[in-house]
Amino acid sequence: MNIHRNAILEVEALERHFDVSAPWLNRLIERKPRRTLRAVDGVDFDIQRGQTLALVGESGCGKSTIAKLVTGLHPPSGGSIRFHGDRDRMQMIFQDPFASLNPRWRVGRIIAEPLRTLRPDTPAAQVMARVDELLRIVGLTPSDGLKFPHEFSGGQRQRISIARALAGEPEFLVCDEPTSALDVSVQAQVLNLMKRLQKQMGLTYLFISHDLSVVRHMADVIAVMYLGRIVEIQPAADLFANPLHPYTRLLLDTIPDLEAPKRDRTPMGGEVPSPVSPPTGCSFHPRCPLAIARCATERPQRQPDVHNRRVACFAAHSDRS
Repeated sequence: MNIHRNAILEVEALERHFDVSAPWLNRLIERKPRRTLRAVDGVDFDIQRGQTLALVGESGCGKSTIAKLVTGLHPPSGGSIRFHGDRDRMQMIFQDPFASLNPRWRVGRIIAEPLRTLRPDTPAAQVMARVDELLRIVGLTPSDGLKFPHEFSGGQRQRISIARALAGEPEFLVCDEPTSALDVSVQAQVLNLMKRLQKQMGLTYLFISHDLSVVRHMADVIAVMYLGRIVEIQPAADLFANPLHPYTRLLLDTIPDLEAPKRDRTPMGGEVPSPVSPPTGCSFHPRCPLAIARCATERPQRQPDVHNRRVACFAAHSDRS
């Protein structure tokens, strides 16, 4: 992996395996072997300070597992994660604002909790002043701190989640599908808020999403995942202008286009294989319209001499740059 001096996060050859075997007695009676799910299977990327890197792919590709690995909620099975910063200044924004907030606590207490945990000597008056400030920053009012989460809409709850994440003065935020549970119009408001806060506070984001259209104007760099592997990683503008991997092209083809609603589209064939028994070679080859015999037996790698290490695909070898 290319090492950049300004990288805040470097991930190299990252793996995470889960034992999904049947209970020992069942395996003994039925003579079944252990089964391993390779949720993350050799992932490399780095994130520069102040940037947003988006991980995109279908459900089950390993995006959220990477989020949990980066934040320390799961230990890796292999590879390395190097965070060049203060671990206390890494926070997470969760997918579901209806489940991530304690329904028994008032909003002010929810937002204050990281402050009280990380800086227990902070005077109570200073904590509450900071809570009021954070509520204003995310577009709410100090009086909202007296309410309970059920008194807010989904978009407002996610604003509360963002305020809670900001309470610890983070430099790095892991955002796991932060807008997928929201209406489209509310999604845009929350994304615009996150962009504004990033610019004002110099934040760095790892942004997890299944939707390329959501991250189009959010991400500086987009990494496309399929079955635990990154198949393509490019600057956002380059990826939308010139997608290199067949899977990326198929994902882009699913984005609605108001200017050409009846355009010809290539349907996404087949189903995502099981990560417990993935295909040999390139994991995408059973669904790929460009697959050749080599794809079924050999695993493609991102290589420096093939599109500057941006894509893992044998079809891209014939179009090097």
